[in-house]
Amino acid sequence: MAKVIMHAVMSVDGFIADDHDDVGPLFDWYFNGDQDLGSMNMKLSAASLAYTRPMWDSIGATVMGRRLFDLTNGWEAKPPAGEHLLVVSHRPKPAGWHPEADVPFYDDVEEAIAEAKRRAGDRVVAVTAGVMGGRALAAGLVDEVAMDVVPVVFGRGKRFFGEVDGQVLLEDPDDVVRGDRVLHLRYRVAR
Repeated sequence: MAKVIMHAVMSVDGFIADDHDDVGPLFDWYFNGDQDLGSMNMKLSAASLAYTRPMWDSIGATVMGRRLFDLTNGWEAKPPAGEHLLVVSHRPKPAGWHPEADVPFYDDVEEAIAEAKRRAGDRVVAVTAGVMGGRALAAGLVDEVAMDVVPVVFGRGKRFFGEVDGQVLLEDPDDVVRGDRVLHLRYRVAR
């Protein structure tokens, strides 16, 4: 059965974007190295590539929220990693948006993750951070949390975990990898 990993890049104070959805320098580390990731002309440091490549290769499906879908135009139905993309939204898929693409929309995060697991098989389901990811975490649907922490302070903006209601305990980090202008961390969710 697929493992569910909530993942995103964030500032050291826990934001994935500012109040205007600007990511500032959060993604600079994807382009500051000499190692080709093989996606979107990304060039990482050797340490970041050694961490990121296996993670991206393990992804079978990605579940994203509507805000990220709208900001990225659903990556044109081709997620950066994995074959399948599923969207959690109370609004329907935009009329005429990539009619050939099998990108289903779900009202319920639990239904979306269940279908993503089915599609991913024994591969990873990546859940994007933010409000939808926080709901998945609070509902007990997330097995691990992976964050790429960039040395910048936003002060305010869109939170990595959205608005989680209550505590969720994480284990000690399984991975701690220092890249160039990024720290990669990975935690199991305590059960």
